[in-house]
Amino acid sequence: MIRNYSDFMAELNRAGFSGAIGGKEDGVFNLFSYGWGAQENTDVIWHTEDAETDPWEWRLRVLNENAGIAYSKLFFKKAGYITKEWYPYFYAARRGGREFEDDYESGIFSHFAKRIYDALEANPNLSVREIKRDIGLKKEDKSKFEAALTDLQMKMYITMCGGNQRVSKGGEEYGWQCMVYCKCENFYSAEVFDNAAKLNGSEAYAKIEERVLTLNPNADKKKIRKFICG
Repeated sequence: MIRNYSDFMAELNRAGFSGAIGGKEDGVFNLFSYGWGAQENTDVIWHTEDAETDPWEWRLRVLNENAGIAYSKLFFKKAGYITKEWYPYFYAARRGGREFEDDYESGIFSHFAKRIYDALEANPNLSVREIKRDIGLKKEDKSKFEAALTDLQMKMYITMCGGNQRVSKGGEEYGWQCMVYCKCENFYSAEVFDNAAKLNGSEAYAKIEERVLTLNPNADKKKIRKFICG
């Protein structure tokens, strides 16, 4: 049973990856469903702001404490975690050696995605507010911006890398932290991407699929493909 952050980290490192919010509807694997989700006898409670027992706080802990865990929108356009061990496999399966310009010229990404990516090329770490400022986002384009931000994360071109606390004009901190983004290549060391480069997409896919079926033998095959390929 997962009762705290330490338990969660141990289980996440054992599994290798997981969605960040509970729910079996994805039909693949999620520690928040297959771990403590159906158990009432647990200290885990959402949105208490207790860093030890609130899963909402853990997403920033894994980033701020350099835990070797990637947290971003990774599965079914929802947030999830991937450990350093498994990151090269997902990276190889989704990127296949392609660069951003290749996918942009192929029509995979929108012009909004290019503007976001270019902003992070110019400035390695930017909060959502700073990205919006740098690309001159208009209110009427908010939905296009959000879709592009998600697409870039799902294809593993950018990732969340920390949080930026909001501060009022009076100097008081308030609200949830604003997520900070960077290019994936700026999040992990070169070793991770060197390991990914040694894999072809089929090898990477097969390795992840095998792991998923070990974690959840009843995982839906079609959803496994979507889970792996993004």
